[in-house]
Amino acid sequence: MKKTLLIALLSILSFQVMKAQQAAGIKFDKISHNFGSFSEKDATQQYTFIFTNTGEKPLVINQVVPSCGCTVADYTKKPVMPGQKGEIKITYKGQGRMPGHFKKTITVRSNGVPEMTRLYIEGDMTEDTSGR
Repeated sequence: MKKTLLIALLSILSFQVMKAQQAAGIKFDKISHNFGSFSEKDATQQYTFIFTNTGEKPLVINQVVPSCGCTVADYTKKPVMPGQKGEIKITYKGQGRMPGHFKKTITVRSNGVPEMTRLYIEGDMTEDTSGR
């Protein structure tokens, strides 16, 4: 009985390991970007995060959710094949926002491993004093 249980347990573990090896994988070149200091006159800032499918199955980005309405995300909608790259383009719209430091989070959900990744953008928007 113990032998049968041990064989069944090992079979299940082997299946899980094989399944994990066949999954899609997602790896970002970097997960944070600092825009540095910029004037509110140039309040729209953009950065593109690049990722690679490190797995053996096609990678699908299911959802990209910015933490704030001032941040917009556009991303690769079609499946990314193993070894290929995709991108998530982030636009920060600072118009009408108070000058100063900001830090925003973008949550990425996919069928890859890991299933969820958080990206970060930050910067310092300075007040435009040229109109005074």
